[in-house]
Amino acid sequence: MGERVKETVRRLLGQGAVARSHGYLDQAYGAFEQAVAISRDAGLDEELVDSLKSCAQIERDRGRSAGAIPLYEEAVSIGRKLGHSRTLAHTIRHLGDVQFEEGVLSDAEACYVEALALYRAAIDTPKLELANAVRPLALLRQRTGQAEEAKRLWVEARDLYVAVGVAEGVHEAELHLDEVGT
Repeated sequence: MGERVKETVRRLLGQGAVARSHGYLDQAYGAFEQAVAISRDAGLDEELVDSLKSCAQIERDRGRSAGAIPLYEEAVSIGRKLGHSRTLAHTIRHLGDVQFEEGVLSDAEACYVEALALYRAAIDTPKLELANAVRPLALLRQRTGQAEEAKRLWVEARDLYVAVGVAEGVHEAELHLDEVGT
């Protein structure tokens, strides 16, 4: 029974992802919302985290970052209990992103700092994930006038993007380094 329920949730998440990729946000949200309900009812915490994050992403796609915050907060809360550090770090980083978008910079900063610490503590963190965690903290530090810290973080992000061959990341970091003064 449990595997069939998990498979149903995975199917709904897949359907939602396909709908989202084609711009059908209402259909995607509907599939993700069903996945949330089924996961919650069945006590499938890992699937519930994935389903909540998927709903939150649709809220962001719709330009409603504020609507994504409680979804990410619930996913983080459950994620803390599960203890999967990289998944938790990823979710916390996205919570920070929506808080940043909403201008709640102190909350975003706490998320970015925690996510980065989790990524750094995990020995298997891919360089791209680490770069993607350094980047938003660098943006936040730059926005809040912490030029030296922003510069240090932008250098780190640039070096990580160079290491993994992400030209767009390198270019963005170099632009920001020019702005903060290298």
